[in-house]
Amino acid sequence: MKTKSHRKNKVNVVTLGCSKNTFDSEIMMAQLKANRFEVQHEGNDESEIVIINTCGFIDNAKQESIDTILQYVDAKSQGLVDKVYVTGCLSERYRADLENEIPEVDAYFGTRELPRLLKTLKADYKHELVGERLLTTPNHYAYFKIAEGCDRPCSFCAIPLMRGKHVSTPMEQLVSNAQDLAKKGVKELLLIAQDLTYYGLDLYKKRNLAELLAKLSDIEGIEWIRLHYAFPAGFPMDVLEVMKERTNVCNYLDIPLQHGSTAMLQAMRRGITREKTEELLDAIRQRIPEIALRTTLISGFPGETEADFEEMKGFVERSRFDRLGIFTYSHEENTHAYQLVDDVPEELKRKRADEIMEMQAGISHALNQQKVGRTFKTLFDRVEGDYFIGRTEFDSPEVDNEVKVLRTPDLYLPMGDFSTIRMVSAEPYDLLGEIV
Repeated sequence: MKTKSHRKNKVNVVTLGCSKNTFDSEIMMAQLKANRFEVQHEGNDESEIVIINTCGFIDNAKQESIDTILQYVDAKSQGLVDKVYVTGCLSERYRADLENEIPEVDAYFGTRELPRLLKTLKADYKHELVGERLLTTPNHYAYFKIAEGCDRPCSFCAIPLMRGKHVSTPMEQLVSNAQDLAKKGVKELLLIAQDLTYYGLDLYKKRNLAELLAKLSDIEGIEWIRLHYAFPAGFPMDVLEVMKERTNVCNYLDIPLQHGSTAMLQAMRRGITREKTEELLDAIRQRIPEIALRTTLISGFPGETEADFEEMKGFVERSRFDRLGIFTYSHEENTHAYQLVDDVPEELKRKRADEIMEMQAGISHALNQQKVGRTFKTLFDRVEGDYFIGRTEFDSPEVDNEVKVLRTPDLYLPMGDFSTIRMVSAEPYDLLGEIV
């Protein structure tokens, strides 16, 4: 067995899954630091304690979480760490099973049990730190969660089982948190929730995303605000008026649509038809002609016929989304769809997903070609190999297109700064540019 060389009270936080988990880890890390723990995020240095923030959304994510737990349990058996704790969505959903199958973990915690996790570490939950975070992203952008949980009845989704009912964060608290982030140098807020468009219904008895957006856009230092995860049914069109009026609200909308067949949308309990979806997309583009629309789809939902798939293909071809991702359907326990027969073979699910992505690559390439010769305000995130890597307002970090500018001895582009870039060539998912 190796001799332990790690330091007492040093915690390594490992985050899996979506940006909402990233946000939660950052909150946890701020609390740990305030309790005099030395905290690192996904660090390589040896730590006394490892906390794994897991994802339990679909099969692949669950398997990654389990593999990561086993990796650190093995490190514990070798004497490389003292304690392994597990929190997050997988732990919320499958705690009893995990405790039986991986008892070597010192304790499991759910998605709303940060105070109990801290108490286990002999630390206090400091209420005065509500909203404080240790950013794990580059300092110039931050994920900004405006609500927790979800009230939607989507038949395929286990999120309400893991995150509970929709709870909006009060507007004044969000404005204060955003002001603090701006003072620390954050220039871009990426608004996230399971459903942004539901914001305010529980607190203010109306959809209040537009008012929140206007207040956030007034904050000095915030140059970009980006909207993620907007539900299409009941979409609040007043949000588009704020987007149109405010130059620091990006012409960007992430609106997961899940399918392009009315029969499948009804089976998914989405509360909208393909025809109504197309009307909504047309109305959005009429109000904001320059808007970049990102969506996600599901292939192989129970009962999906070849005709349903062809309807989805036609929908994608007509809609010409700027950005698109597609998941293969995952049959999740305790969801409404779990009562259905998972009757589309995995190979066919993947084949259909690949067909959609091949079509989208062509659409993305054609849309990118239209940007060649034009100039765009570009935010630079990192240096990679021979290139400075940035994004326009039409792209979110990690999931969307990137702008590459060749590094030369006489060119320096500071990370976290904006530059005006002329696009000189285009690939399906990248733009090559030069500084103006």
